[in-house]
Amino acid sequence: MPVHIRRGWELPEAAVTPEHFVLGRRKAALGLGTILAAGALGRSALAQDAAGLAAMRNPRFEPGRALTPEKDATNYNNYYEFGTSKNIASAAQRLPQSPWTLKFDGLVEKEQEIGLDDLLKRVSLEERVLRHRCVEAWAMTVPWTGFPVSQLLKIAAPLSSARYVVFETAADRSVMPGLRQSWYPWPYKEGCTIAEAGNELCFMAVGLYGKAVPPQNGGPMRVLFPWKYGFKSAKAIRRITFTDKRPVSFWEKLQSSEYGFWANVNPEVPHPRWSQARERLLGSGEQVPTKLFNGYGEFVSSLYTDVKGENLYL
Repeated sequence: MPVHIRRGWELPEAAVTPEHFVLGRRKAALGLGTILAAGALGRSALAQDAAGLAAMRNPRFEPGRALTPEKDATNYNNYYEFGTSKNIASAAQRLPQSPWTLKFDGLVEKEQEIGLDDLLKRVSLEERVLRHRCVEAWAMTVPWTGFPVSQLLKIAAPLSSARYVVFETAADRSVMPGLRQSWYPWPYKEGCTIAEAGNELCFMAVGLYGKAVPPQNGGPMRVLFPWKYGFKSAKAIRRITFTDKRPVSFWEKLQSSEYGFWANVNPEVPHPRWSQARERLLGSGEQVPTKLFNGYGEFVSSLYTDVKGENLYL
């Protein structure tokens, strides 16, 4: 039985996801354990499996907050490739989810492409219930299935000269009407340092609520930076590039004063047009105080102790 060590930022026990929900997911995971051990888990098969996507839950990152209802998390989405409204879930279903290929290039030992089915055979899946904080001041808490980005770095094999990672989103004009808006700097790109990507909290998600990540939430695979504002978390990732030059990301190109490179959550640093001191929880609509690093400071604050003279938050 996992020992839970309560952290200072956690809410009361009554606010935590019910135990029967967690244990039910663990029981479901046991039935898939043999398949995972054999490395036979393929993304295309998961998409067709009515049993969904199951993995053992990692208790290290308990969110201290109730789970957001699935219908709210999967029907309130920012995804400009499909449109600027939050109601893009239907339109996003047109993006094919399988087969899916990921490319590694730039400062790597060898450029390579790998299918998602093959990639999943080389990583260890787990479930994490994580907070997500949007720069628009709304938030959700959802169960993701995936693997640490650090495992991806081992597969990509970047050179020692690589200092940054660039995540590039799919750009399929045949199904993404938002790409017709030529004033946006498509394709969508986001970047971070190698150290941030290698942090234990950085996560590559292929599942949501025990099923494959739906297209509107960034399926079939997306990156998560739980301590950063959500625009840093690129969706439908097709390409990962390693570089020695700090990248300028999609939103930073559009408005650097509002969407900077670091983008770490800080309630004391307002967005130029609104406060970040509080956030609205999807589902309940409750307004709660925003936490520094979105409540994950113990995992990531050390990444920024040597960064001088920069606004680390926006």
